[in-house]
Amino acid sequence: MERAYLARHGESVFSLRGLTNGDPAVAGGLTDTGREEARRLGMLLADTPLDLCALSDFQRVRETADLTLEGRNVPRLVLPGLNDIVVGGFEGHSIEEYRDWARSHEPGDIPRGEGESRVQVVTRYVAAYRTLLARPEPSILVVAHALTVRYILDAVDRRVPAPRVELVPYAEPFAVGAAELGEALELLDAWTLAPVWRR
Repeated sequence: MERAYLARHGESVFSLRGLTNGDPAVAGGLTDTGREEARRLGMLLADTPLDLCALSDFQRVRETADLTLEGRNVPRLVLPGLNDIVVGGFEGHSIEEYRDWARSHEPGDIPRGEGESRVQVVTRYVAAYRTLLARPEPSILVVAHALTVRYILDAVDRRVPAPRVELVPYAEPFAVGAAELGEALELLDAWTLAPVWRR
């Protein structure tokens, strides 16, 4: 890989209602607005060579990729490591309820109901992005989730994870070169060994 274009999915039925969904088995696609956002992403990338599209397991991500790449012959690679965070007992609840919990807990704490800690999710993201770095395709579109994109963008700017981060806009591409992605992954990898929240 030489360059990646990172994008969050378009607006989904869950995000419209402010609800969590960290289980890919739960159906939840894009809203009409989300479909328009995905088509707009396709227009933004129309003149960008894309050799591969890496995506998570979620319906909202698959729909975004399909609409973004409509009419283009770009191979797909599903990487479960790019999936949204597993929120356990917060599944289907208010996203604010989960964020309040995250802010009041340490990064290694696991939500009730077999959720996933932020340390676990960052470890998973690092492994998935390292898989992409090793790919032979020069230009890769990554369609995933807010945290999947935000933690990388922050790490590129030398910022470690925080319990609540700036939201990533829907279906907007962020270009990241291989060298800066590699440095970001090193930073995140080091953080997982001694995780402390950025406040």
